[in-house]
Amino acid sequence: MEASRVLLEYRSVWKSFPGVIALRDVSFDLRDGEVLALCGENGAGKSTIIKLAGGIYPAGSYDGHIVLDGKEAEFRSVRDSEKAGIAVIHQELALCQNLSIADNIFLGHEHIKGGLIDEKATELAAAKLLARVGLHEAPDVLVGQLGVGKQQLVEIAKALSKEARILVLDEPTSALNDEDSAHLLDLISQLKTNGVSSIIVSHKLNEIERIADRVTVIRDGQVIETLPRQEITEDRIIRGMVGRDMSHRFPSRCAMIGEELLRVEDWTAFHPDDPSRKIVKSVNLSVRNGEVVGLCGLVGAGRTEFALSLFGQSYGQNISGRAYKAGLPISVRSVRDAIRSGIAYATEDRKQLGLILGADVKFNVSLAALQRLVSGGLIDDTREWSVAEGFIREMAIKVQSAAAQVSTLSGGNQQKVMLSKWMFTDADVILLDEPTRGIDVGAKYEIYAIVNRLAEQGKGVVMISSELPELLGMCDRIVVFAEGRVAGEMPTADADVERVMQLMTKGSQT
Repeated sequence: MEASRVLLEYRSVWKSFPGVIALRDVSFDLRDGEVLALCGENGAGKSTIIKLAGGIYPAGSYDGHIVLDGKEAEFRSVRDSEKAGIAVIHQELALCQNLSIADNIFLGHEHIKGGLIDEKATELAAAKLLARVGLHEAPDVLVGQLGVGKQQLVEIAKALSKEARILVLDEPTSALNDEDSAHLLDLISQLKTNGVSSIIVSHKLNEIERIADRVTVIRDGQVIETLPRQEITEDRIIRGMVGRDMSHRFPSRCAMIGEELLRVEDWTAFHPDDPSRKIVKSVNLSVRNGEVVGLCGLVGAGRTEFALSLFGQSYGQNISGRAYKAGLPISVRSVRDAIRSGIAYATEDRKQLGLILGADVKFNVSLAALQRLVSGGLIDDTREWSVAEGFIREMAIKVQSAAAQVSTLSGGNQQKVMLSKWMFTDADVILLDEPTRGIDVGAKYEIYAIVNRLAEQGKGVVMISSELPELLGMCDRIVVFAEGRVAGEMPTADADVERVMQLMTKGSQT
């Protein structure tokens, strides 16, 4: 279908919050039968645009015009937006884990017969929608039993059940593996041929380059440009986002790799809920002072499980093997043990596990090492403030003060707060699990610079990432995990994507 007719249009839209102008004279359009990507750094205004389309910020709370099918759209609520055929699928999925797929799809607009929910009709209708989105699961399966990729498809089926003509997807692949991401992108492309247009927000520029018909670039609340299909490249998008060419995606590092700092031998971990099931199998790993070691592997390869077990989290006594720091044996049977041994772990899920979003920056920074702030049995509030403000300066955290609530920060700044928390413990081995997930290209560069700074200070960094170019650009050595084992390792200078992928997919080599 040729993308020509304007379906949804923003005309000179302004949106303000107390003390902040979020959108400045924003104008762009979505055409019938296309995928439009919105790209911009965190804080550029993308989320505000999404919330206007979804009725979360109602008509009257902004200036300008939002036009649907040539008529003024005055959405007073999410329900108004959905009735008009717009479905917003947020990064945090809005599904009930203890309800079935079918019940989730039709929640709020159930099939009713005789005053009761018609379960047969519900499941039949759900089955048709599941077939349409390519999800091969029974309608009565509980959503909580599905992986994130399949839950994302349930969300799309839910939107289609409401006869959505416009899908607005916020970071739809941020938590998905490569296979699930590819399936989702294929589905979005397929839906547009069936009359469903999409607006997609994503920091994964390679995916944008693959799927988008046009890209609208947002910077500081303003539309910078809209790129046609033939001009869409990662470098071109980045230039629009940050206002300059980024000839180097990764900062240079001057670290001197020194003596062995950490050594793990024959490390084995069992599943916390199934003591008979090994999830990390006889892993040997070493990290030197000033070295950045990358861990890669397919989903389920055991990278995160290895890091968690080394950090003493969740596994307790269900581990075996030996760990040494600077040649001396250490015990890491608990998180407390790991912290005392100078090991820190920055989780891949900063919002749920890494930070207390409802608390302020000061509290989050000091949380992992409160004992360092205790004086006379009480926390020294003045010193706590000083420590937090010091990290705000050192890490260039964009925040008004240490009293700001962490939930108000962008993803990149939240990541800096979490890293500050672990740097305050004075750990010399830093385990970073997906440290740039869900943050924009400019913030990624800042995180990379922090990683390099840690290495230059003589710390050992273990970096887990699903993005191979990131590992190849940042690490001194790559360790490949497959099926819970180390399938191989190599200096980054000798590594390339093809060789690493072969190890990841073939499993351990004998």
